[in-house]
Amino acid sequence: MAGGEQALDGLDWRDGTVPVSCRFDDPYFSLSDGLDETRHVFLAGNGLPQRLCDGFHVAELGFGTGLNLLALAIAWQESGVAGTLRFTSFEAYPLSASSMARALAAFPEVAETAVPLLEQWEKGNRTIDLPGVRAEVVVGDARDTLPAWQGVADAWFLDGFSPAKNPEMWSDTLMAAVAAHTVPGGTFATYSAAGHVRRALAAAGFTVGRRPGHGRKRHMTAGYLE
Repeated sequence: MAGGEQALDGLDWRDGTVPVSCRFDDPYFSLSDGLDETRHVFLAGNGLPQRLCDGFHVAELGFGTGLNLLALAIAWQESGVAGTLRFTSFEAYPLSASSMARALAAFPEVAETAVPLLEQWEKGNRTIDLPGVRAEVVVGDARDTLPAWQGVADAWFLDGFSPAKNPEMWSDTLMAAVAAHTVPGGTFATYSAAGHVRRALAAAGFTVGRRPGHGRKRHMTAGYLE
C-alpha cells in the first residue's frame, strides 16, 4: 500500500530518504539538511521565533512534506509564548501520509511533533491541530486559491519548487497576491535568489534583500512589506 501511494505521489527517492518530485524534477528539501535549511531560511529569514506572539499568522506556498510546519511548531513550543499560532499553506499536489512519514523519518527531532500531523493527515483532515498551533492546508492551484483567501499573514514561507522548474509559483501575479495578503510590515523569506523572483517581489511592494543562503547556496532572499 505504501509503495503504491508513493508511486501515485510521483516521487523518486534520492539516497532512499530525500523525496524528489518527478513532476518538477526537484527535491522537496535540501539534500544536505532539510531541517537546518528550514530554520535558516524560513524561520530566521522571517525573524522567527523572536516575532512570535498570540495570533501570529504564518502563510506558505508549498506545504510539501510538512517539515516547515513542524519546525515552526517546535519553535513555537520552545518559545513559551501563550496563545495560538496560525498557519495556512497552499499546496497543489498534497502527498500521501505514508510518503510524508517516510520523508520526515530523516529528522528524528520532529518525530514527536509529526505524530498528530500524520494521524490527522491520514484521516483526510486538512485543518490540523498541533499543540498551540492551528494549521490549514488549502489544496489547489495557488493562482486560484490564494486570491480567494480571506486571510492575511504576518510572515510568508515561499517554498515552491525551483523557479526554473515551477515558474508558475513565482509569477508577478502570484507574488502580487502574496503582498495583497500580507499585513503592513509583514515579511517573507525564500531559498531562491533568482533575479526575476526578487524583481517580482519588489514590484509587489516588498523591500527585498539578499542574505547568505543555506549550505552550498550562496544567497537567499528575504524582505518586508512597506
